[in-house]
Amino acid sequence: MGVNYPRTAASLLVLLTLLAGTAAHADGVGAGTLIENTATATYDAGDGQVTVPSNTVTLRVDELLDVAVTSLNSGPVAATSGTAALTFEVTNTGNGPEAFVLTANPAVAGNDFDTTVDTIAVDSNGNGVYDPGVDEVLTGPATTRILDADENLTVFVIVSVPGDVLDGEASDIDLLAEAVTGTGAPGTVFAGRGVDGGDAIAGAGGADDNAIGSILIGITSVELIKSASVSDPFGGSSAVPGSVVTYTITAAVSGSGSVADLVVTDTFPSGTTYGAGSLALDAAGLTDASDADAGEATASGISVNLGTVAGGTSHSVTFNVTID
Repeated sequence: MGVNYPRTAASLLVLLTLLAGTAAHADGVGAGTLIENTATATYDAGDGQVTVPSNTVTLRVDELLDVAVTSLNSGPVAATSGTAALTFEVTNTGNGPEAFVLTANPAVAGNDFDTTVDTIAVDSNGNGVYDPGVDEVLTGPATTRILDADENLTVFVIVSVPGDVLDGEASDIDLLAEAVTGTGAPGTVFAGRGVDGGDAIAGAGGADDNAIGSILIGITSVELIKSASVSDPFGGSSAVPGSVVTYTITAAVSGSGSVADLVVTDTFPSGTTYGAGSLALDAAGLTDASDADAGEATASGISVNLGTVAGGTSHSVTFNVTID
């Protein structure tokens, strides 16, 4: 919690004005904005009308600190044992630039089991899926970069699931975001720590927020991972005209049940030409024609029907294109 400091009458006026609004301050007046006003009076002194200005009153809008955390998972994340990734969105709902410290708590009351938090990572490539080795891992006190007012960031909480879990057991993970400048009861003032040396003030949410993501053991789900390898005409791996790109799409099914009618499709990228006859399922060749096997390649892309797939298994689809 922050410490209350004395404030000027001007700061108090701005604070009361801001707190009188709604909680969504990010689209309001930006922190550090100068609000200036000059009054005028006119009078007739007998020899013509005279206009007299007052002094100009200048108010600097203080920085309001607030944040919103939302789980982006549509429901519980399917898991067995090993690792699982939960997806959250952190939004700066204050009116100035601010960074936030993230803390993941896996020991939530009511859990059937507790996970271990491995890392918190940022969705660096913006695809909404955790990509190990690509997405930035936040080290030390996990702290976001500075977010502008109303800017959001997708983050992943990566946890390890113990090996002795049972079907139907569930576990919650709580993600807390706290403003780096400080948190406290609404109206708490951090003197001189706002934009341009103004004050920073805890908003209606206290400058922190949390959301819960859930893991459920035994439900069946599919994770699709796509990768590419390149072979250029010179024996290297550069992507140049004439290079052959091999795409691998792996469909991994988790859970204790199975999924039915699982079909993997992909569209050939523009600027490439499909390598006729290169389509394969689990390294076994498929014909391009629509026939008795599982695969088909058309002018626009490929489709492979995997049918019913049991949890705990995976299948890989591969095909080649050449860069034009």
